Amino acid sequence: MIIKVLLLILFFSVMLFIGFQCRKNSTDVNGFVLGGRSVGPWVTAFAYGTSYFSAVIFVGYAGQFGWKYGIAATWVGIGNALLGSLLAWVVLGRRTRIMTQHLGSATMPQFFAERFGGKSLKIAASIITFIFLIPYTASLYNGLSRLFGMAFNIDYSVCVVVMAVLTGIYVIAGGYMATAINDFIQGIIMLIGITAVVLSVLGSQGGFLASLDGLARISDETVSSQPGVFASFFGPDPLNLLGVVILTSLGTWGLPQMVQKFYAIRSERAISKGTMVSTFFAFVVAGGCYFLGGFGRLFSDRVDIAVGGYDSIIPAMLSGLPDFLIAVVVILVLSASMSTLSSLVLTSSSTLTLDLLKDHVVKDMNEKKQLLIMRILIVVFVAISVVIAIVQYKQNITFIAQLMGVSWGALAGAFLAPFLYGLYFKGTSKAAVWCSFVFSTVVMLANMFFRPSFPTLLQSPINAGAFCMIAGLVIVPVVSLFTPKPDKELVDKAFACYNKEVKVHQSTSLTDEEVA
Repeated sequence: MIIKVLLLILFFSVMLFIGFQCRKNSTDVNGFVLGGRSVGPWVTAFAYGTSYFSAVIFVGYAGQFGWKYGIAATWVGIGNALLGSLLAWVVLGRRTRIMTQHLGSATMPQFFAERFGGKSLKIAASIITFIFLIPYTASLYNGLSRLFGMAFNIDYSVCVVVMAVLTGIYVIAGGYMATAINDFIQGIIMLIGITAVVLSVLGSQGGFLASLDGLARISDETVSSQPGVFASFFGPDPLNLLGVVILTSLGTWGLPQMVQKFYAIRSERAISKGTMVSTFFAFVVAGGCYFLGGFGRLFSDRVDIAVGGYDSIIPAMLSGLPDFLIAVVVILVLSASMSTLSSLVLTSSSTLTLDLLKDHVVKDMNEKKQLLIMRILIVVFVAISVVIAIVQYKQNITFIAQLMGVSWGALAGAFLAPFLYGLYFKGTSKAAVWCSFVFSTVVMLANMFFRPSFPTLLQSPINAGAFCMIAGLVIVPVVSLFTPKPDKELVDKAFACYNKEVKVHQSTSLTDEEVA
């Protein structure tokens, strides 16, 4: 217990110290929201990865989908690394950095307003962001409840409040730079922690081959009559597994808290290096989480799904580990949750302040007042998420995965296609952007309140979210063909940034004279 407490005190002390050290970088809006657009590759890559993977992944998704699909759940982690990290950086990274700086946008709603014209898009995007980031923020705490109960026997409400207060303090003090640097440290903890946990859990079952053999011997007639299905390549339900891969991988392309990491990158070289680092991080952390969850059925004697739900699986798998490793796991999940929470509350507060309140509700909002309002809203968002998390836990309303599925589906479904086409396709119309916004929010809200009325495949919020993302990629170009063309001057102004001539180092490009 002493080791656990000391590690927690050390962890929190470092987080707070960094927060206060970064105060000098958060004296203006650009510094507070984007770190002055001068963040290096390692810090950006880890900020991206730690915002991506939280307790929702480690406890909620890894447990639920490992139980449902067995070792095939590892495909989700692989998809997260290749589609959610590698391809996202390659396709979005540099174009996002170039165009957002050119347009002077610090948030995703600002980008929509500047790229497509009109304040109405900015207001709509900020409202969607605010509404659907809150349940996702609340879901972050849930993964901590069982782990802290297992490690410290502390009431869940106390865990939630302490984590929220400490996260709020360092975000309010240091803004984006404090969040990014803390993300880097938390990312290192996550890399070491997940590796140690996977090796220890498999070791407790006799090693990898023995664990795989044990998994192959497990059968569940309610899932599949095929023997050894939980140790098979694609598992018992490949179609629904694909839905999980799409939601958790493609979803990052449209989530404001993820895409805004690209706004802050320092240079071209930082993008190249950040792409590799982020992909490696995702392979280890996401791949490790889902790989670990795939062996959950080996611990069925400790798990009662009917009573504890899927969120009890991972804590049950870890309960037999030595005290030191349990302490590492607690710090690992705290790191994952606090890094994502800090990113979400910073995104929510900056979006609401800059896109909804400024010039619409509060006139003549100077920079000092903007910073003050953002800091106040961080407190408000943290408080709301804490209340929702505690109420949800006490009432046992839904699983972690469902909360995250609704949030990701609505946000990424609404924003992914307009943002992607906005960077590449000059013909994207304003009406098409509106269609994407309305379609995904309506579908996900309907899924939340009228789920039984949906087709069987789309009753799951995860599949419904994946459907919204794919549908958006079709809706935007099709609607753009049949609606009024965008203003040519506006489009030319936005895409002029790609035509600007710049000098580069010889390591990047050889001149014609030297080739000759």
